[in-house]
Amino acid sequence: MKLTRSFSQSSFIVLLLVLSSFACFTRAQEVDDEREFSYEDDSEIGPGNWGKIRAEWSECNSGRLQSPIDLLNERVEEVSHLGRLKRNYRPSNATLINRGHDMMLRWTNDAGHIHINGTLYHLRQCHWHSPSEHTINGKRFDMEAHLVHESDDKRIAVVGIMYEIGRPDSFLSMLKRDFEAIVETRDVERTVGVVNPKLVELGSRKYYRNRK
Repeated sequence: MKLTRSFSQSSFIVLLLVLSSFACFTRAQEVDDEREFSYEDDSEIGPGNWGKIRAEWSECNSGRLQSPIDLLNERVEEVSHLGRLKRNYRPSNATLINRGHDMMLRWTNDAGHIHINGTLYHLRQCHWHSPSEHTINGKRFDMEAHLVHESDDKRIAVVGIMYEIGRPDSFLSMLKRDFEAIVETRDVERTVGVVNPKLVELGSRKYYRNRK
């Protein structure tokens, strides 16, 4: 994956609370190689056949939450009791790797957590997809960041942030030289030093969240 354009965040934030008992791919915190499957409905490796590709993906045949999701207005209920997304992040050592289909920043020490329904989800990594995987009312964005968290009982929570091309994003700009250094290198982790996840801008206090 090459990052050759400047991105700015849109005002949309997606909070996906993905529980390992409900959705496929989550036990691996999202698979490292996406060539094994496709999002094309008519493909032999498309969503209808995901559960047949690997034994550990069998829940894709019976799971109640699937990705990617089109967030439609008619499916959204506005609520106020959830409050702001509570992030308790801290600076931590990190590495960066080009996995081909995305760029992943992985924190090697405790980088903090988010707090959801009485459970702490510890921040593990952040990666970027271009274009976005998820859509809002059918609109696909220029890029999507996923901040992947894991609880002590191995449940997964992912915060997704949509980006549009525009003014440079300060967090991505900070890592620009590191991104450029691994553009032509696959699957080799580059040490980038201490990175503060608090610097990842959410862009808005509003967010989408699934019911779980």
